[in-house]
Amino acid sequence: MTRNTTKQIGQLFMVGFPGTDPPAAFLNFIGEEQIGGVILFGEACATHQTARRNIERIRGQYAGGTAPFIAIDQEGGRICRLKGIPVEYRAAAYYCQKSDIEHFAEDYRRAAVFMESVGINLNLAPVADIFMNPDNSCLRDRCFGETAEDVARYVERSVVISREAGILSCLKHFPGLGPATLDPHEQTAAIPFDEVVWRQRGLIPFTRGVEHGADMIMTTHVRLDGFSDEIATGSKKVISTLLRRVVPFDGPAVTDDLTMKGAAPLGSIGERAVAAFKAGHDILLFGQDFEAAMRAYDYFHESVGRGEIDLQQVQASLSRVSGIKFKLDSTVMR
Repeated sequence: MTRNTTKQIGQLFMVGFPGTDPPAAFLNFIGEEQIGGVILFGEACATHQTARRNIERIRGQYAGGTAPFIAIDQEGGRICRLKGIPVEYRAAAYYCQKSDIEHFAEDYRRAAVFMESVGINLNLAPVADIFMNPDNSCLRDRCFGETAEDVARYVERSVVISREAGILSCLKHFPGLGPATLDPHEQTAAIPFDEVVWRQRGLIPFTRGVEHGADMIMTTHVRLDGFSDEIATGSKKVISTLLRRVVPFDGPAVTDDLTMKGAAPLGSIGERAVAAFKAGHDILLFGQDFEAAMRAYDYFHESVGRGEIDLQQVQASLSRVSGIKFKLDSTVMR
């Protein structure tokens, strides 16, 4: 393992923190290990001024290094970390029910421009799931429709607006959480589709998003019954076949939060990180439990040192991450 590779491993991680202000231990961790990205949650964005202050403190840990992703979930409706005018907007389902894509475009453009102005460069949106199961409480109001075409129209518009505003977009939750009943936050979800059915439904919004320039795709802790016995998070078959070849997508693949209970089949927090990376993910996401992220980072680092992780794969993922960060140059984004 080269020293240069060792020093860059932090670029494969995206980490959040609890509370209003980033703890000193968190700031030390992201600075010392040059963690690739930080995700902000509601308390850290309690006011627009709080968000700006926290982003400045985070960026201060990267002086002379590679600037981090500053990510947020700003989907609309109940999943809006930033509140108030001009950045908060209605839930995805509202716009679809009103058949008003232009209203959505106006609202989201205003939000995206504001996000960029406060220092956010990655919105973990749009949701590309099709709402197919009324018992799916996880996705209630978060989907742009109940048909592939409805969702695809809004997804492509969202991706284009993000790029025009100078922020990155991330489609989620691959391969599609819409038909599931269980919430991956609490349990591993399952989709009762084989590949043939999936190609006719769940695939379409992701393909359209990629065709219009989506920057990243996030998977989730779901099993595609009829295709793989493994959850997507740890399935090389799902990533290498469905994501890379069928969609097809060669940008960064991001995990959903690896501290979720739905990721438990992959083992301990460190084992989850290694399994997800070996499956083909480029960015390993951890929510507000940064201490768990630190343990996972140490485990991952040790696994690389023991030769349990292919260095060519590490270099390929680092290239994908650096390539996307290059796009954050506004002249490239726009």
